[in-house]
Amino acid sequence: MNKNESGIILVSGLPRSGTSMMMQMLEAGGIEPLVDGVRKADEDNPKGYYELERIKALDTDSAWLGSACGKAVKIISFWLYHLPRENNYKIIFMQREMAEILASQKTMLIRRGQPTDSTSDQVMAEKFNIHLKKLSNWLDQQNNMQSIDIYYNKIILNPAEQSQKINRFLGNRLDVDKMAGVVDSSFYRQRKPPESQLNGPKFGF
Repeated sequence: MNKNESGIILVSGLPRSGTSMMMQMLEAGGIEPLVDGVRKADEDNPKGYYELERIKALDTDSAWLGSACGKAVKIISFWLYHLPRENNYKIIFMQREMAEILASQKTMLIRRGQPTDSTSDQVMAEKFNIHLKKLSNWLDQQNNMQSIDIYYNKIILNPAEQSQKINRFLGNRLDVDKMAGVVDSSFYRQRKPPESQLNGPKFGF
């Protein structure tokens, strides 16, 4: 499979759902990441964020996406609605226990000296779950998009199995051993038991 046949590979999900780790895995497996290095690695993401600032202006500037075929681009879930329809996309959508996402976000805000009490975890979880359900329904209706849900928690438990799953989705062209080798369970710092969920589904969808 050549780069054009694969379309544009997108790594998406809620903030703190494991998207940076997935970008690292794809890079190790042989997929070139499209990044600009503006956001530097820090204590919250020691191996880097793998972000592209230009993605935040998709609603007004998207022509450049045509040159991204075969590459991996990280895009927060809220921006998927702005993708131009003339391209084909393969979307790896990262899912994670909601309580862990909220705990990770709170830790990051505390490190940055930003307030964490403006919205309760309960309210934030409800908003995120509503967003994820609407987005799931929308993705099902897009004929230029293929998506697969990959669970952060499952990657930590069995990186080889999940790497194989991703490899199949992308056409069996990745080095799955190198992908699995990227996963470092020591970065799993917000582990929460399933029963800690905030009256929402165990995973986003």
